[in-house]
Amino acid sequence: MCPSGRTLAASTTSTSVLRPAFDVLDADRDGKISKDDLRAFYAGFSSSAADESLIRAMMSAADSNSDGFVEYDEFERVLACPKSSDGGGVMEDVFKVMDRDGDGKLSHEDLKSYMNSAGFPATDEDIKAMIKLGGGDDNEGVSYAGLLKILAVDQVS
Repeated sequence: MCPSGRTLAASTTSTSVLRPAFDVLDADRDGKISKDDLRAFYAGFSSSAADESLIRAMMSAADSNSDGFVEYDEFERVLACPKSSDGGGVMEDVFKVMDRDGDGKLSHEDLKSYMNSAGFPATDEDIKAMIKLGGGDDNEGVSYAGLLKILAVDQVS
C-alpha cells in the first residue's frame, strides 16, 4: 500500500524492476539510502549541490519508519506510487533529473550520461536499444511514458 493509502498494481512491486534504481542511489552500498547518498547522487547531475530542502522532503516522503534512512521496502512503496506528496509523480522527478537539457525528452546523450554516472556503462547500441524499447527514436529521444516502458514501471491512478 502506498503512503497515501492507494494499492499498488502487482507489476509495480517486482524487486527486479526497482532494485537497480535503489542500488544507484545507495552510494555507499550499505543497503539503505541516506541524505548523504542523495547528495552524492544529485551532485553527479548538476553543477550545484542539491537543495537541502528537496533532500529533506524526499527523505520525509520515503522514510516511513522515521529512522533517517530509506530501506528498500520504503523505496519500493514510494516509487511504485503514482504521485508524491507534493502532487508530482516520483518517476516524473526522476525523469527531470535525467533530462539534462530540460527539453522533455531523454536524448541519446541524456541516457548515456545518466547510465555512466549511475555506474552502468552502456554502449551506444545499448542506448539505441533502450530508446527503441521506449518507443522513441535516436533523433527525438524518448518521452516520460517511454522511460516508464524502459523501466517496465506501470503507473496506477
